Amino acid sequence: MKKTQIITFFLAITSLINAQQEQTIEIAFPILNQYTNIRDINIATDGSEAYFTIQSPAGELSQIAYIKKTNNNWSEPQLLSCSDQYNYLEPFLSSDQKRLYFVSDRPLNKTTTEKKDFDIWYLERQNKKNPWSEPINLGSPVNTTQNEFYPTLADNNNLYFTLDSPSGLGKDDIYYSKWNGTAYETPELLNQNINSSGYEFNAFISKNEDFLIYTKYNTPDGFGSGDLYIARKDNQGQWQTPTNLGKNINTKYMEYCPFYDQANQTLYFTSKRNNITPKQFKNFKEYQQYILQSHNGLSKIYKTKTNLTE
Repeated sequence: MKKTQIITFFLAITSLINAQQEQTIEIAFPILNQYTNIRDINIATDGSEAYFTIQSPAGELSQIAYIKKTNNNWSEPQLLSCSDQYNYLEPFLSSDQKRLYFVSDRPLNKTTTEKKDFDIWYLERQNKKNPWSEPINLGSPVNTTQNEFYPTLADNNNLYFTLDSPSGLGKDDIYYSKWNGTAYETPELLNQNINSSGYEFNAFISKNEDFLIYTKYNTPDGFGSGDLYIARKDNQGQWQTPTNLGKNINTKYMEYCPFYDQANQTLYFTSKRNNITPKQFKNFKEYQQYILQSHNGLSKIYKTKTNLTE
């Protein structure tokens, strides 16, 4: 009996290891690979459109763009209608597809042209056939004089975001604001299983609010720069200690901006992974193709099949 149990355990472990080794990481949208810095992917629940941030090579300019799927083909990227001289990034489309949240340093009104700190904003529309509204500031108590980043919502509209605040545990921390049916309540700092004296940022909350995927920076159990972790709630609704998503997803470079497509069990994330190494080239075209490949140290959006709901 004991021998059978040992064999069964060994086979289970072997199967788990093989599954991890076979996990494929690939470019999510080949149509976007021609651009320099692409990040912050968010896909509509029906899979018909996707929003993302496209940045200048040095990252000093950020704009939100979108692509639409028709007959299983993605369109060329288009900028949001509100795009202007200010920065727009980190889009999140609500589950009913009627609100698009993002962050921007645009001024609150047209009486000034000066950039402000980053706030959470949103656009509204009646349905996908209608145009988006002008940007609307989410306001207090969520927005402050500090920088708010990376809004993400559960299906009950509870909001999770990153805040750079002196009152936090570290430089960047993850906060939560409950939707009471009419307004957002005062944000709360997530517990010390999630936040630390270091950097925690870019959190994605699951539809049912039962797991959180986010980046922890330069941690003892990490693989280098920023790594993606997953945290789950216990039976009392408290966040437990997070788990590193492993060496197939994480590298010695930066992994961040997660988005999980629960229906298709696909994790999307941004990575600056780099496979460029010295080698000899036959001609300029071969050299150009090599340095413009996916894994070249610039921000690219990747995907992998993984069941995170178990």
